[in-house]
Amino acid sequence: MRTREFATITVIGKDKTGVIARVTHFLFEQHANIEALEEQVTRGQFSMNLQASWKRGTLRREAVEAGLAELARALQMEIKVRFTDPRRRQRFALMVTKEPHCAETLLQEVRAGRLKAEPVIMIGNRPDLAPLAARHKVPFEHIPWVERDAAERQALEKLEAAEVDFVVLARFMKILSPNFVWRYKNKIINIHPSLLPSFPGAQAYRQAYESGVKIVGVTAHFVTMHLDEGPIIAQDCFHVKPNMELPEIVRRGQQLEARVLLRAVKLFLAKKLDVYWGIVKQV
Repeated sequence: MRTREFATITVIGKDKTGVIARVTHFLFEQHANIEALEEQVTRGQFSMNLQASWKRGTLRREAVEAGLAELARALQMEIKVRFTDPRRRQRFALMVTKEPHCAETLLQEVRAGRLKAEPVIMIGNRPDLAPLAARHKVPFEHIPWVERDAAERQALEKLEAAEVDFVVLARFMKILSPNFVWRYKNKIINIHPSLLPSFPGAQAYRQAYESGVKIVGVTAHFVTMHLDEGPIIAQDCFHVKPNMELPEIVRRGQQLEARVLLRAVKLFLAKKLDVYWGIVKQV
């Protein structure tokens, strides 16, 4: 890999004919090799994520940036490029609300050297976890989620400025729009307090308790535009003992959430996950 230079290019906008051909042809003219390409069209919205590489010494960054900017104007689409070094540690963002257990576990694992990634920003729709971020020397950004479109624009700007490679929703209690998710396809990992597809939504433990289930679990999954329906990465569960009340179920569940989310992030970093037709397979 030291003999090559790499870039990630994202294209988003209203679907139209010839987008892939025009982007890849331009990269061919720039002597790039296409390493990977993923695209999808949903409700008339086109999105593409492309990885390109160049033999070291052949990449002309300014020409690539200028050419892609011109293509963006011509196609009336958003095209962004980020030049990356595959040897560096992956940079990730934590998005949180007020529950600390998942974020704290991940940050402790980073500090202990057992999680080989760099937390570069924590975004909270509430300020509650700013002290946690400060203890671990991670920049904290409070973005009130009053109006979703404005909040997401601000969050995306912060993520781009921090050069984030992937995002972890560590009990982030807001729904992300397709406009947000498309920019990080299969790079947003969420933890949900139930064995999906059962009990989606915010009150999963209460729903399970009131339904009298005998096994309660948690699910780590990639985020898609469909709430709590993304490809499943990892799951785990525990048995509900007789007379176990809701507070104990929640406590046990939160402990499990942190462990399963950590496991999912480690699998992602080890590049052992492949998403095929909406299903995660370990490779």
